Amino acid sequence: MPGDSGRFDTGTAHAARIYDYLLGGTDHYPPDREAGDAMCREWPALPVHMRANRDWLNRAVRRLARQAGVRQFLDIGSGLPTSPNIHEIAQAEAPESRVVYVDNDPLVRSLSQGLLNGSPAGLTAYVEADLRDPAAVLGSPALLETLDLGAPVALTVVAIVHFLLDEDDAVGAVRRLLEPLPSGSYLAMSVGTADFAPVEVGRVAAVYADRGMPMRLRTRAETAEFFTGLDLVPPGIVQVHRWHPEPGSGTAVRDEDIAMYGAVARKP
Repeated sequence: MPGDSGRFDTGTAHAARIYDYLLGGTDHYPPDREAGDAMCREWPALPVHMRANRDWLNRAVRRLARQAGVRQFLDIGSGLPTSPNIHEIAQAEAPESRVVYVDNDPLVRSLSQGLLNGSPAGLTAYVEADLRDPAAVLGSPALLETLDLGAPVALTVVAIVHFLLDEDDAVGAVRRLLEPLPSGSYLAMSVGTADFAPVEVGRVAAVYADRGMPMRLRTRAETAEFFTGLDLVPPGIVQVHRWHPEPGSGTAVRDEDIAMYGAVARKP
């Protein structure tokens, strides 16, 4: 995950705050706005792309809670609180739902109370840990007090693995997070790609890299590696705006304006 658990730095652009800025949030600083504006000059569709990713997450969580009966969620790389958060969606379907948010960003930690105001019937918790250290995530006392790892869990890894380079072994990290989860658990992921607008997305990636945030964008075949051994939920691996779109919304966004694959899969 971009950033680390050290000093709170507002003088350098940060991926989570850029995301917040482009989604219309309030938790960002001049370097984040400068970076976001630079990216939009390279690819004006970037805010559309980011909103489509957030909308996909909302739909995926709602379907997991409503149709798959999932009552536990482990969200890796949660980012800044952005309503509706996962617990708000899940607990609207089932008030007893439990959610653990995981991030390694000091700003997220400072604002984590916004992730913890859930339904009295359910539970929410925040864990400061890194996707690259699955053992620290799974061994956290807050996680073990909140989730029952003997019952199905939905692992959500959303718009984060493109910040993990090859040496970080993103596929291996996700698999290690899935290993202790029982049959009937789910993996919901969105994965950055340059398959549909390679020139424009490449320029956005260069802006990130210039600010110390190199990216590893993945093809559809590379995205599929995360789901090896799992049963993909139809329609499988597709661009996020094409994954169970709301009625009437599926054709409102152009394919070339979306640089994210999304998929949900069940652990057999």
